[in-house]
Amino acid sequence: MNGPLLPLTVLAACEMLVAAHAVAVILVEGWSDQAALEALARRRGWDLRAEGIVVVPIGGVTNLRKFVRALGPQGLGLRLAGLYDAAEWTYVRRALEQVGFGVSRTEAGTEALGFFVCNADLEDELIRALGPAAVERVIEAEGELASFRSFQAQPVQRGRDLAAQLRRFMGTRAGRKIRYGSLLVEALEPDRVPSALDRVLAQVRA
Repeated sequence: MNGPLLPLTVLAACEMLVAAHAVAVILVEGWSDQAALEALARRRGWDLRAEGIVVVPIGGVTNLRKFVRALGPQGLGLRLAGLYDAAEWTYVRRALEQVGFGVSRTEAGTEALGFFVCNADLEDELIRALGPAAVERVIEAEGELASFRSFQAQPVQRGRDLAAQLRRFMGTRAGRKIRYGSLLVEALEPDRVPSALDRVLAQVRA
């Protein structure tokens, strides 16, 4: 991968979804979230595209409102669900309310609308589910353990706990978060998958 993937525009997303004969969409902030969900679906034996389900990276939570407006009841009329980071809950609930998608006053209310929280974000959920030592083994299998050790030796990283170092390491090179989004899901035991990932897939497959 030569550089970061650009986020989809609303128009490009609409064109892609129409061409795919989509019936449901999972809105996620970035490409690593898409990679993780698609990897989990493969592990579960589900062909999302055959079911008319598409995972759409929206390029950050601030774009949520316009994607919901374009793809939901006011636009293409597709079933919508989504993942978001814990720190973004207030923005998410306001965005959904402002476009008439639904009103929520709690995280449980937002889940009832089909939008599920990752604490603190997807990478944090996956590292916690696998355990830092197992994540290091995945990094080693990818031939990047020496790079990670060099990263840990940086002054700003010294004294930080291992989980925090791993989380930051995954965002230090273009494409790394996307690659590890898939790899960490594939390394999980089936009963250790973060619940938000399973629940958001269940939401659109119901």
